[in-house]
Amino acid sequence: MNGSYYPNPLDQFKRFFSSKTALPRLILINIFIFAFVNLVQLFLWLFRVQTEQGLSLITSLLAVPASIDTLALKPWTIFTYMFFHEGFFHLLFNMMVLYFGGIIFMQYLNERQLIWTYLFGGLMGAAFYVMAFNFFPVFLEATPFAIALGASASVLSILIAIAAYVPHYTVNLLFIGQVKLKYLAVFFILMDIFSIQGDNPGGHIAHLGGAFWGILYGITLRYHIDILPFIHLKRKKSNLRVNTPGVNSSGSTNRRPLSDDDYNKQKNINQQQIDQILDKISRSGYESLTQTEKAILFKNSKQ
Repeated sequence: MNGSYYPNPLDQFKRFFSSKTALPRLILINIFIFAFVNLVQLFLWLFRVQTEQGLSLITSLLAVPASIDTLALKPWTIFTYMFFHEGFFHLLFNMMVLYFGGIIFMQYLNERQLIWTYLFGGLMGAAFYVMAFNFFPVFLEATPFAIALGASASVLSILIAIAAYVPHYTVNLLFIGQVKLKYLAVFFILMDIFSIQGDNPGGHIAHLGGAFWGILYGITLRYHIDILPFIHLKRKKSNLRVNTPGVNSSGSTNRRPLSDDDYNKQKNINQQQIDQILDKISRSGYESLTQTEKAILFKNSKQ
């Protein structure tokens, strides 16, 4: 008998969903809304409650319409649609992609960036969808009745964003082997482009909107430009203290806040460390990092 330890998948599952972090909460929100909506859908179906277009009442209330006139009457749908699924396999696939992309995302970035990427990816998906159905002649006849729903644009935005941020990150895919994240992102984007002429053109156009936001946000973050500066927590004074020379380190009277110059110097040193670690990941992958480098990266992602 050897001393190898193999983690119980059920324990890992429980540990993941019991964590009070953004990724499991986003997945749980989608699952709970799916369960609730389907119970309400069943109730409405039993009483034959539906809209004039044959849609269930709840679908009409939560899905984003392509018609600008209808959207003006239901503006909340640009948010609700990205948490709303009618089919189980639609939900399952989206949550699998969200988990896969979210796990990698959280290795380098923080929870607030994950949430805002999800939301802005969904909003950009809705924008692409509505604009396309009101601009391209091929969609104009269907525009008054067309709707979009699902988290696909949001979850694809997360996957594409982290692919743009660390394009050389390597993943192991079943039956395929090691693939760089940037190639996986390109595959998803091309699949959506070539599928627009299929049965669900609006969905694939919305995906491209999410991908567009992911590319934009991931690349700007890679070059240390945050186009959403309000997502960061304000610097706390209590964390910006150093010991004064020759004085015991215990007690609040023995510490003083860092000056702006000292703070900026420390910030530049920390950023140089992060840049060196990210360069190493780009060259050799995440697995090449030392435990110390991983700890620095993890600590920075929580700030």
